[in-house]
Amino acid sequence: MTPRDASDDSRWSDLGRPPLNGTALRRALVRDGGLWNDVQIVASTGSTNSDLAARALAGRAAEGAVLIAEEQTAARGRLDRRWSAPARSGLFFSVLLEPAVPVARWGWLPLLTGVAVATGLSRAAGVDTALKWPNDLLVTVDGQERKAGGILAERAGDNAVVVGVGINVTLRADELPVPGAGSLALAGAAGTDRDPLLRAVLRALEQWYGRWVEADGDPAASGLQETYAAGCATLGRTVRAELPGGRELVGEAVAVDGDGRLVLATENGVQEPVGAGDIVHLRPV
Repeated sequence: MTPRDASDDSRWSDLGRPPLNGTALRRALVRDGGLWNDVQIVASTGSTNSDLAARALAGRAAEGAVLIAEEQTAARGRLDRRWSAPARSGLFFSVLLEPAVPVARWGWLPLLTGVAVATGLSRAAGVDTALKWPNDLLVTVDGQERKAGGILAERAGDNAVVVGVGINVTLRADELPVPGAGSLALAGAAGTDRDPLLRAVLRALEQWYGRWVEADGDPAASGLQETYAAGCATLGRTVRAELPGGRELVGEAVAVDGDGRLVLATENGVQEPVGAGDIVHLRPV
């Protein structure tokens, strides 16, 4: 955690962005027999994923730990891409999971989290969301799809995974990090109070994770594969996958297979799956 400098209070003085209520969140989320057992909030840190992974490796965190930051100064996306947002303008958190399912199925965790985030935000914010394979949350702003959130899953030792989520909630147009970004507020969300949004997302994540683990990580038996496909904006579109080494693959995204890979139907009639770890960029044609 980075201590807050009193000389930098301007970052924290926006009355439209009140702090999260840690006591209320713990009371709502931590319960006997539930997944979440430890909910902590820090004012500012580099990366909640890095912090929570370090705690797990040191034996100071177990499955069900949730670490939330009001501000992240060194947040990371996929392939170590940087991501930033003003303090208290979004939801920036990580959870620690120890899935008792075959490791080969752990690749579904980012997709599962995407389904949970979309489900929770739909209920609590009243805004339509879509998922861009493999790890982006999309909202519609002025008739255009914009990225309003992302998900990053990382191993933390042999038995654990840290899943980080970043969601732009109240970012204004002049605060967007790139032109293609968006936020729930810009998408016309009915509510932008971060406390109920976070509760809804974490409850949905607990439900989907429980179903998936109960099905031994089987995406079909748990309903995850079908639900993800129904909310995935990538499917049905012609896309260009930029692969390592400068290779490109163009085709229609026709399915997400049992391993969580995107299946592209190329112009020569071949269906070729691509994994999230193989993609540098995925762009519409």
